[in-house]
Amino acid sequence: MPLSVLLVVVGLVLLVWSADRFIEGTAAVARYAGMPPLLIGMVIVGFGTSAPELTVSAISAWQGNPGLALGNAYGSNIANIALILGVVALISPVVVHSQVIKKELPILALITLLSLWLIHDGELTRLNAALLLGVFFGVMGWTIRQGLNNRSDVMAQEIEAELESHAMPLKHALLWLIVGLVLLVVSSRMLVVGAVAIAQSLGVSDLVIGLTIVAIGTSLPELASSIAAAKKGEDDIAIGNVIGSNLFNTTAVVGLAGVIHPMSIPADIISRDWPLMAALTAALFVMGYATNGHGRINRLEGSVLLTVFAGYTAYLAYSVVAA
Repeated sequence: MPLSVLLVVVGLVLLVWSADRFIEGTAAVARYAGMPPLLIGMVIVGFGTSAPELTVSAISAWQGNPGLALGNAYGSNIANIALILGVVALISPVVVHSQVIKKELPILALITLLSLWLIHDGELTRLNAALLLGVFFGVMGWTIRQGLNNRSDVMAQEIEAELESHAMPLKHALLWLIVGLVLLVVSSRMLVVGAVAIAQSLGVSDLVIGLTIVAIGTSLPELASSIAAAKKGEDDIAIGNVIGSNLFNTTAVVGLAGVIHPMSIPADIISRDWPLMAALTAALFVMGYATNGHGRINRLEGSVLLTVFAGYTAYLAYSVVAA
């Protein structure tokens, strides 16, 4: 047990550090390649912050722990909205200016509904998982088009400022890209091995471990980048990180895990976890729009989001103790 806890702790620390290095290196290389700032923000940063979820879920599925893979993906979506945006809104109310982000919100809502349609029968087949991957590549194509056609968007200006503040030589960028990617895989493996061992020793399902320890841990890169963006007044980057990550988790992370290992869907996901994820997505959709043209998440709404997350986590903990 102590060794398992150590593996989880070291794995999480290394995972967060390597994800940050990977994103910085990839973004810098993309900039040297001439990629527009908005495209870097939407593709590299928006989806790149979910690299931990992707590697952890893929390894979990490969090792035959589908509950951990699903719990990681859906739990991260819940944490992204309720925990991360809740914390960010308490630091500073989040105002949505970017028209690109407003276009992403309904896409996220539709994909959330699609995910239920694909798992409502209690099975995620390879065909359904492949469909999710197909949707992901479709979203990627749309994202690239938006990045190329909306270079003057507010978010593009915020991304440009971030890239300027993290400028680095090309050789350093390539080094961080490679080192970050390798350590992502190594740390994910450590985290999965430790998490599965803890679950077995405590008699807890892989799903609950995935929804709590693993999901919160793999969401730390989004939390760190969103808090940093909020402190600089870059609200669109903060909320863009969350939307991009949730799109990636629901399609690519679950899709890849399902292609690797078709899985039965625990009843709790359909009756408890998906409804909460959908409700939070709907709340984000509503808060992302306003009659004055700018969506806003104020401190009161941030407090509500954090309360929901705390209540959900407490309920999961109670279910473990009660069992």
